Amino acid sequence: MNLLSSREYPIKKSSPLLNKYTYLRYLFLVCCFSQNIISQDIPNPDNVIGFEIGSDFHLATYEQSISYFEKLAAASDMVEMKSAGKTSEGREWQYVLISTPENLEKIDHYKSISQQLAHPENLTREIAKALAKEGKAIVDISGGLHASEVAGAQHILTLAYDLVNNAKTEKYSAIFEDVILILWPSLNPDGQDIIANWYLGNVGTPYEVAATPWLYQKYVGHDNNRDAYMLNQLESRVVGRIWREWEPSIIHVHHQSSPFPTRIWLPPFAEPVASQTPPLMAREVNMIGMAMAQELETEGLPGAVHMGKGFDAWYPGYIDYMPMMQNIPSFWTETSLYKFATPHFYTIKDFPKERADLRVESLYSSPWKGGWWRLGDAVKYMETASIAVLDYAAKYKETLLFNKYQAGTATIEKYKQEPPYAYFIKQKQRDPVRPVEFLKRLAFNGIKISQLDTDISFEGNEYPKGTWVIPMAQEFGELARQLIDIQEYPDLRESSDGPLEQPYDAAGWTLPYQMEVEVIAAMSPLSQLVYSRLAPIKGDAIAENYNNDIDLSKTDFIGGAGFDTNEVAAGIKPLQGTLKGSGSTMVINPKENNSFRVIGDALTQNIPVSYDSKKQTYAISSTSKSQMQKWVKEYALNANLVSSKPKTKVTSRIAVYDPWKASMDMGWTRWLLDNFKIPYTVIRNADINNGSLNEKFDVILIASEKPGTIENGFQKGMAPPQYTGGLKGLGVRNIETFISTGGTLVCLNKSTDFAIKELHLPIDNSVEKLKKNEFFTGGSILEVINNKLHPVMAGMPEKSSVFVFGSPVFKTLEGFEGEILSKYQEKGSPLLSGYLVGEKYMNNKAAAVDVHYKNGHVILFGFQPQWRGQSMGTYRTLFNALLYTNGVAKNHEVLEEWSTTEDEKTEKELEVKSIEQKQISN
Repeated sequence: MNLLSSREYPIKKSSPLLNKYTYLRYLFLVCCFSQNIISQDIPNPDNVIGFEIGSDFHLATYEQSISYFEKLAAASDMVEMKSAGKTSEGREWQYVLISTPENLEKIDHYKSISQQLAHPENLTREIAKALAKEGKAIVDISGGLHASEVAGAQHILTLAYDLVNNAKTEKYSAIFEDVILILWPSLNPDGQDIIANWYLGNVGTPYEVAATPWLYQKYVGHDNNRDAYMLNQLESRVVGRIWREWEPSIIHVHHQSSPFPTRIWLPPFAEPVASQTPPLMAREVNMIGMAMAQELETEGLPGAVHMGKGFDAWYPGYIDYMPMMQNIPSFWTETSLYKFATPHFYTIKDFPKERADLRVESLYSSPWKGGWWRLGDAVKYMETASIAVLDYAAKYKETLLFNKYQAGTATIEKYKQEPPYAYFIKQKQRDPVRPVEFLKRLAFNGIKISQLDTDISFEGNEYPKGTWVIPMAQEFGELARQLIDIQEYPDLRESSDGPLEQPYDAAGWTLPYQMEVEVIAAMSPLSQLVYSRLAPIKGDAIAENYNNDIDLSKTDFIGGAGFDTNEVAAGIKPLQGTLKGSGSTMVINPKENNSFRVIGDALTQNIPVSYDSKKQTYAISSTSKSQMQKWVKEYALNANLVSSKPKTKVTSRIAVYDPWKASMDMGWTRWLLDNFKIPYTVIRNADINNGSLNEKFDVILIASEKPGTIENGFQKGMAPPQYTGGLKGLGVRNIETFISTGGTLVCLNKSTDFAIKELHLPIDNSVEKLKKNEFFTGGSILEVINNKLHPVMAGMPEKSSVFVFGSPVFKTLEGFEGEILSKYQEKGSPLLSGYLVGEKYMNNKAAAVDVHYKNGHVILFGFQPQWRGQSMGTYRTLFNALLYTNGVAKNHEVLEEWSTTEDEKTEKELEVKSIEQKQISN
C-alpha cells in the first residue's frame, strides 16, 4: 500500500478544520516515510515457503530460500541480492547484502576501506585509524556448508526476516549503523537440494532418517570444508573470490556436530591451533566465542561449551579457519543435530558417563539436562549466535577494522626481521606444470608473487630469469608459510604411554612435498639488488561470469576458468612445451602429470597408445603431427618424436566402484579422472554381483573404504532396499573370477584390507592390530623408496613423498608372488611432515604392492595417491595402475630384489641357515 496515495489520503476543501487536520497528517506521513519510520510489509518466510521454518519434518530447498530472498529484497531497501556465480551442478548461486539503505548506497566506498585495511603496506597508522573509524564492519555469515547439517541454511531465513523486520528497534538499528552483513542462503546450494529432496521423499516412511546413498556435493560431500587452500572444487574458488572481493571483518560458518550432550560448541578451539595463526586474530575469535556464549545464556539457551578435545584448528584447509591467516577472524560453531528435521527425545541414560552428573564446568556453565531436541531448537541457537556476532561487530567495529590493519602490518614487519624472508621456485622442474599449479592456488588466496627479470645468485644458489619468488614481507605471509613449511604436530599425551590426542584432521600437508615441487627458502634478508630484480606478477584476469563449460587453460589441472579470475594467478605461466625429434610417434614421460591428459584424450578418441617397458614411457601414434603439436602447446608438455612405436599396446576399460554408502574418497577419485579426461564407468553393487566383469572391464578401482562398507554397505532397514547390501559373498566371488581370468584390481589405502582378507592374499597389514599409543600416523607425509622399473611406478623418482591417513603397512608372507612397488627405509623414521608413533613397525615394510593372483593382478596402495586432489606428486601412480592391464602387465618381468619385503627375506635366510646347520650337525 502506498501511504501517500491521494486515494487513501485525499485533501479536501469542504472543512477548514478537516483540511488543516488532513494536511498536518499528510505532512506527518511524508516525514515518517522519508525517515523510514513506517516499515513496509516485510514478507515472512513461513508464509512465502508455506510452513514454519524450523518446524518438524519440514526443510526448505535452496530454490525456496532464493524465492524468499527475492521477495525480501523487493520489499526492503535494506536488502540486495548478488550473484556469486554457479555451482558444480550449474545452479545460479547468490548471496545477500543487508544493511541500512545509506550503507548500501555507499557500498563500494566501504568495500574500498576494507580492501585498504586488508592490504596495508602503504597505509600509515594514522590513516588506518581514520579508515577504521569511517568504515563499516563487514560480517559474513553462512550455513549449509555441510548440507546434512540442515539447520544452518534454515536459520538463514529466520535470521534475515528478524533482522529486517526489526531493523528499527534500538538493538538492530545500532547493529546496522555500523555493520554490513553478507548472508549466504547456503554455502552448498547443490547439497541443500539433494538433502532436502531426499529427506522430504522419506518423511513418514521407515527410512525417514536414512543417510543419503550419494554425496551432497558433486564430488566431495563433507570434504567441501577441507579444500580452502587447494581450491580444487568450483565452490571453493567461488567463495574464495567473493571473500577476496570483500575482505570481511568476521567470517562465521554454522555447522551441526556439537559433542553430545552439549547443545552448541563455540570457540576457543581445542588444542592445537595452526602454528602461523596471527595472535590478534586468535584473540578476536576467542572474544567472539565468549560473546556468543553470553548471549545464549542471556536468552535462556543452556548447553554452550568451548574447547574440549574435538575441534582443533591445526589443519588450515578448513574454509572457515584458513581466513585467519588472511587476517580475518574466522571460525565455525557446532550446534547439536539429531537427524534432519526429525525430533528426538533424550534422557540422562543417553548421556556419556562423564556428563551424566550434569556437573557445571568452567567452559560448560549451564549443562543441558535432556528432553526434546528439534530442528527449531537448533535454528534458535544458531540465530542467537549469529545475532551475538553482529552485535559484537557493531560494538567493536573500529577495533575489528584496525586489528585487520595491525595483523597485516605485523606480518609484514615480522618477515622483514626473521626468516624465511622469501621462497624461490624455479620454473624448470621434473614436471614444469606442477609449480604453476602450486603458485596459482597461493595467488588466488591473495599471496603476492614476483618473477626474476634476470639471472641472480643468492645464498650460494643460482636462480635463472623467470624464477618465481614469494617475498614473505606481505600481509598474507603467514598463509604462505603455513602451506610451505614442514608440520610438527605436537604430542599432547598426558603421559608417555597415555592415549594420543589425535588430530581432528590432517597432521601434515606440506605442499612442496605433496606436489613434488622444489621450493627453496631464503634464510637471509633479500638484498636491494635482488628486490630490484623482482617483477610483480599481474596477468589479465577474465570475467567472473566466465562459462565454466569451456576450459580456458588446459595447462591447469582445473577446468573452466580455473584460477584465472585472479589477476596474479592469470599471470603465472609454465614454460612452453617442446616437441623434439622426428617421426610419426610421440613419446611422453609419465613424470609430467599432463602426459595422462594426453593419454585420456587419446583413449577417448580411440587413438592408439603404447608403453615402452625399458624406457618407462608412453607413446601416441596414428594421429597427425598438428594434433601432437596442439597437445604439447595446450598441456605445456615436453615430448619427443620417434620413428617406431613400442609393441605393448595400452588398452584399459576402467571401472570405478562407488558404494551406496556415499564415499568422499571415491568422489575425489572421480574428480581426478574427470579433470584428466580418463574414460571410466561407475559401477555399483549390482554391477559386480551380476558378474561377467571381464567382458566389460580390464581394471576395477576401489577407493579408500573400510572393509565393512565394501562387504556390507547399508544393512537392511537402514535404507531403501535398492541401496542396501555390499559385495560379501557373490560380489567377492565375481571379483575373484575377474582377477583370476586376467583382470586388475586396484585398491587404495583402507580398501586394501578388504582385498587381503576376502581374497586371502599372502600379505599382512602389520599395523592393523596395534593400539594407537603403539602406532599412529594421522594424516601425514612419509618418505618411501620406489621400484622405479615397475610400470605402476613409472615416472616416480627413487624416493618420494606419500600421504598416509590410517594407512596399512604391508609385509609379504610365504607364498607371495609379485613385486614390491614402494617400501619404507630400513632404519629410522620415514616421517617428513605431520605425526608418527611407532616407526619401527614400518621399517623394511612395503607401502605398495603388486600381488600376482592367478592370471591377474591386485595392486595395493598403502597410501592415498589422490588425497583431496592435493598429492599431485603421486597422481601418476594411480594413473599407471589403471593402465596396468593386458599387455602392459603381461610383458613386465619381476625384479628379484623387489620380490619380497626384507623381513621375509631375513626369515627365509634364517630358515636356510637353520637347515644347513642341521645338515652339518648330522
